[in-house]
Amino acid sequence: MDIDWAALGEVFGVSLVMTVALVGLFTVGIVGLSPKTEPGGPDGSAGSETAPSALARTGAYVCFTLCAAAVAYGIYLIVK
Repeated sequence: MDIDWAALGEVFGVSLVMTVALVGLFTVGIVGLSPKTEPGGPDGSAGSETAPSALARTGAYVCFTLCAAAVAYGIYLIVK
């Protein structure tokens, strides 16, 4: 049995890069949708939360769409 180490290394490298990219993209989407907290006052009062802006929400939805497209493409490659 002969193992093609170059092909194995290529699959490992692409898998590692795509995993990190998808997790990072999903994380950016989560951060874009999370409410922003303003710091509290010096007297120890609680801070206030503001909803994300329209641009942040749109960016988060784009990130989630790209994640879904990458997953769908991976499933397409497996099934094909």
